[in-house]
Amino acid sequence: MENQLTIANQPQFHRLKIAKKRQLTKNAFALELAIPEDLKSKYQFQAGQYVTLKYHFNEKEIQNDYSFTSAPFENKIELAIKINGDESSTNFLFKNYQIGDEISVSEPLGRFCIPSRPNEKRTILAFASGIGITPIFSHIKNILHEEQFTRIFLFYGNKSYEDIVLKQELEDLQKENVGRFEVFYFLSQEKVKDQLFQGRLDEKKISLIINQILHLDEDDDESTIWDSTDKVLICGPGEMIKSVANACYNHGIPKKNIHFELFEAFNDDIYPTEKEFPLIENVNVKIKFNHIEKDGIVLKNNERKILQQLLDLGYKLPYSCKSGICGSCLCYLKNGEVDMTEDEYLTENEKSQGKILPCVSIAMSKDVSLDFDLY
Repeated sequence: MENQLTIANQPQFHRLKIAKKRQLTKNAFALELAIPEDLKSKYQFQAGQYVTLKYHFNEKEIQNDYSFTSAPFENKIELAIKINGDESSTNFLFKNYQIGDEISVSEPLGRFCIPSRPNEKRTILAFASGIGITPIFSHIKNILHEEQFTRIFLFYGNKSYEDIVLKQELEDLQKENVGRFEVFYFLSQEKVKDQLFQGRLDEKKISLIINQILHLDEDDDESTIWDSTDKVLICGPGEMIKSVANACYNHGIPKKNIHFELFEAFNDDIYPTEKEFPLIENVNVKIKFNHIEKDGIVLKNNERKILQQLLDLGYKLPYSCKSGICGSCLCYLKNGEVDMTEDEYLTENEKSQGKILPCVSIAMSKDVSLDFDLY
């Protein structure tokens, strides 16, 4: 996920050595980072989180986010990284950083996490596309290790078999956890015998999965696997997340049980806006960012989200997804009222502190004041 965080929201970085490096596919590789004893407390993480790597490429400072493929109980940090072309910063990283080299690594970030339920019997469904397998893989290993009664079904989309990242590791996990973990591969650019597994993961495919794979539950004759689903985990491109999340919601899974992580900028809401808002024209906005205050900003009206309108006016504010997923644009609402069309990211404590996500916020008052200086 390209990171556009700036000074106001900068995480803490430390120099770490590369302990291991291996190629996973022709377009992906893995790095394991060595954590010194004095920094181990700083790098305690949860399944689903990520770190930011910072390095120089073409005379620019690059900051890219990469999810853990390791699970917390493994006591190591391993990342899987997609190579985005010969001229990309990720290919530079692959070609130029070797075992023993140091690189700047942020402390763990992100909220693509779910509470552990070690004493419950539950079903978890995971949907991944391409390199989106990385946080899902961390979750799968952690859940299988921590929750002896939980079963997991993974639906994993790629272009072809040779593009499947961590394929051997997934199949090893499946062999080690028969009856608890199953993986199903879907290919969009390689022919397969069963048409069910041909094509992308989208809303239509989810309906087929429900009816053809999740329809019979050997553990409960009166229910289906889909009916017993407790949590859904989704990671991949924005359109894939939007399609799969809405399919799950439209088939009865509550939004609070659908968790997703985005690996690219995405400007749309994940779920359709179900509210109608009274029109407010000429909204006056004041912002504080990097200790500089700017007032006299006028938004045409409140028909679009606050952040997008500010970006359109040329204000360089922190953001990544624009969909209420990543939290990069988190700020304080110092004055005025807003309505967040998506609010799954913020905790109740953060909301009580006056924090909002302007990327999913509609102005509900004539005057709005935002403070982006969180630290």
